Order: sequence, then C-alpha cells, then structure tokens
Amino acid sequence: EGISPEHVLMSGNTVVDALLDTLREPLPLPITVDPTRLLALVTLHRRESFGARAGGVFTALRHLAARNADVDFVYPVHPNPNVRRAAHTALDGISNVRLIEPLDYHGYVALMSRASLILTDSGGVQEEAPTLGVPILVLRNETERPEGVAAGCATLVGTDPRVIIRAASEVLDARRQRRPRVAPPNPFGDGCAAQRILHGIWRLCRPGSVAGERYVA
Repeated sequence: EGISPEHVLMSGNTVVDALLDTLREPLPLPITVDPTRLLALVTLHRRESFGARAGGVFTALRHLAARNADVDFVYPVHPNPNVRRAAHTALDGISNVRLIEPLDYHGYVALMSRASLILTDSGGVQEEAPTLGVPILVLRNETERPEGVAAGCATLVGTDPRVIIRAASEVLDARRQRRPRVAPPNPFGDGCAAQRILHGIWRLCRPGSVAGERYVA
C-alpha cells in the first residue's frame, strides 16, 4: 500500500480482547450439558452454504451422530428459513443432535469453552476458538482467515461428507482417548490489541513527533 514499515503497527485482533474480557465474567451454560459426554458445537449460516452444501454437512452430522453415541452435537440453528427448514428436515429426531435457538454472545462463548470440537462456516469463530484451544473444522472450501489454517488452529474441510466425517472422527477419537493436545499459538492475537493500538496512536500523534506532524496534518 506504499506505507513505510516504521508506520505500520501489528496490533492483533481486538476480537480476542473482547473474548478474553467476556471470559472474565460468569458464563453459565445456556443449555444443560452432560459433563461425562463430549460436545461438538456446530454453526452453519453463510449464504454460500445454502442448498447442496448444507445438505453435505447435514449428511456428515447424521453419520457422525450415529457413529459417536457418546458425543452431543449441539447446533444453534440460524433463523434464516433456508437454513432452519433444511436443518430440521435432516436432523430432527436424532437423539444426540440438539437443534437449539440462536444464542447471545455470552451463551455461545460458554458453549465454545465447553466444546471438544467446533464445526463452523463462521469467520468470527475461526478467530475466537483458537483462544480457547478448541480445534475447528471450517465448513468452507476457502477462508479469508488463512492464518488460522497455517498455524494449525483450523482445518478446511469444505462440505464433502466424507472429508468432514474423517476429520471430525480424528479429533473426537483423540479427545475420547485423552491424548495430550498442545494448542497452537493463536495467530489472531493475545488480548492486548487495544492497548497496542492506543500506544501506537499516542506515538504517532503526540505533539512534536515527526510521525505526529505527518499524520495530524
């Protein structure tokens, strides 16, 4: 962009700051969860996921639920009728798949914190889950957050049921067997982004500084 490196501050993402602030509050779970069972949290809401792609995800969830009777699959269903109708048609009546109403942020963070695995097409969740050390399967063919994939925090699985089932089974087997897992460092920040931004603005704009004269003018 033609900006000199000395005028670029890498702050990290303020979403991590907000998440860590939220985690300092009491976060009761929004639903009753059996502490002896694994929990897989699912979200699917992007328009590009409608139709056949969502159908592939729901096929994978049906197979995973049948193969993993000790896992609860919790899916806060988006209110868009294209999602809601398809989700209920495909998943209603499966004992270990719980279709629930959309959650507020605190409730969703509480469930993310409890989850053993997250399957999602959300961009924001790709930034938040690494802070919690929860593995993510990204239900998309590409992501605008490739840092998470490169760091090993997220895996792109698309919407092919075979790929989703294989990747989810690997994660669930590892969690079931309590294999030690070292969470990769979060590439999106450490919770100090806002502080770095504040200090950066102060350095750039304080009276008398060369940078300040340039930017204030």
